Amino acid sequence: MQLTVWTYEGPAHVGAMRVATAMQGVHYVLHAPQGDTYADLLFTMIERRAARPPVTYTTFAARDLGGDTAECFKRAARDAVARYAPQALLVGASCTGELIQDDPGGLARALNLPIPVVPLELSSYQRREHWGAAETFYQLTRAILAPKAPKPGQVRSPRAPDTAPSCNILGPLALGFRHRDDIVEIRRLLEALGIRINVVAPLGATPADLARLPDADFNVVLYPEIAGVTASWLTRSFAQPATKVLPVGVGATREFIAEVAALAGVDPAPVLNDPALRQPWYSRSVDSTYLTGKRVFLFGEANRVIACARIAARELGFTVVGLGAYNREFAREVRAAAALYGVEPLLTDDYLEVEAKIAELHPELVLGTQMERHTAKRLAIPCAVISSPAHVQDFPARYSPQMGFEGANVLFDTWVHPLMMGLEEHLLQLFREDFEFNDAPSHLGAASGAALASGAESGAQAAPAAVADAVPAAATATVSAAAPVSASIADAPAATPASEPADSPTTASDILRWSAEAEQELKKIPFFVRGKARRNTERYASERGVTLITVEDLYDAKAHFGR
Repeated sequence: MQLTVWTYEGPAHVGAMRVATAMQGVHYVLHAPQGDTYADLLFTMIERRAARPPVTYTTFAARDLGGDTAECFKRAARDAVARYAPQALLVGASCTGELIQDDPGGLARALNLPIPVVPLELSSYQRREHWGAAETFYQLTRAILAPKAPKPGQVRSPRAPDTAPSCNILGPLALGFRHRDDIVEIRRLLEALGIRINVVAPLGATPADLARLPDADFNVVLYPEIAGVTASWLTRSFAQPATKVLPVGVGATREFIAEVAALAGVDPAPVLNDPALRQPWYSRSVDSTYLTGKRVFLFGEANRVIACARIAARELGFTVVGLGAYNREFAREVRAAAALYGVEPLLTDDYLEVEAKIAELHPELVLGTQMERHTAKRLAIPCAVISSPAHVQDFPARYSPQMGFEGANVLFDTWVHPLMMGLEEHLLQLFREDFEFNDAPSHLGAASGAALASGAESGAQAAPAAVADAVPAAATATVSAAAPVSASIADAPAATPASEPADSPTTASDILRWSAEAEQELKKIPFFVRGKARRNTERYASERGVTLITVEDLYDAKAHFGR
């Protein structure tokens, strides 16, 4: 176990808590010491739920360790059933509670409670949050449905000809990244195809609803990290096929529609082209040249990263320069996706390693989690959150799905707006000496404002390749004067920084110095290629042992890279 100020996933019992909180009629008795009740804040503060999670903590203290902590758990279980009258009871232990080895499952069974009791052995020191949620959903579903499973060799009865096809939607849960809105969007698509929704689970479902899962013709798996194991068991036990395509992005949504239409035996044509879909129009417009070739780095939950990388590369014309995930259960899929884009996959739960990779690659846009938002802000790089873990601003009160056609519109806005703000940053810098732009506030924070004021170009901000046509006439002389220098230096391959520790990276600019005249000459280069020109000049100087870059060195570098 590694101590850190940030973690992408909590322990496995937090995943179990997310399932219990998502459902109705389920209660979770958690054998945990004082101090392990912090997880309540995840739901009441971040997700802004109106009610506390349905969790009872035994909250034993240090003084209780010399006594009977098992009796403390049994008393808490009896009281929870009497007070909340749940349809099913989940029992388990937190990380610290596991060390006592009181066996919550065995203790609960010995109580002979009048409801189903599902013991959870989650190995919280070895497993993480998403695995805990998936295992909890699977164990609860299996406990309820196992007695109803058909015998081996028994064939599933075909649907009556006059009955509408039906499906279950599996995977959404509490604290899920836009899960609430995704369900609304996908339900709309399915109902437009004439497919009836049988059960949505875990979110909003009861144990009685789980008992009705086998009634559906097939399962729609929206979040494989949560529902993949359960869907596989339903396929084996009840001959229910499950979807494989995640409807994230325009292309994937159309493939999803075709997939569910084939499973349901209906015509997909009526919903393949949604009139409210705006993203493809913009991608075909002249304004999309602002986006073409933007270098993007993606990190987060594996399935979401894979889906978003496809959107970035195929639908928006970005260049994927790196991708990775923190949940290693999907390492094979992440490696396969990285191979498609010719990049090295990053599989880690160390946010400092992710930060070092971002600093090394110099992307123009970061798509990640809440932690990458902080990292990108420190590095003055535009960023959008695409995956959990997320903070309160990523649980909006408005309707904001990530899936389906409306989700494609939302994703497009979410990713393009930071790039457009990056364009605004460059224009502010270009005219920073004008009185009305002086000391202009920056959306990238104070650090970015200081960098802009000093004229230091990191090259990490979004720099539209075709923005030269948008430069006002007042800047024409500056741009024209810089053309001889920028034409060769900026077009040369960017320097690859040396690998350094993430906490104190050493760059060429830490060793080299620029003369005042060279700095002035550098400012004549158009802002959207100036960062690259600076890096290539410093690379040229480093290779030749130059410590003070002069105007002559700048033009020598131009001649060198112009060959």
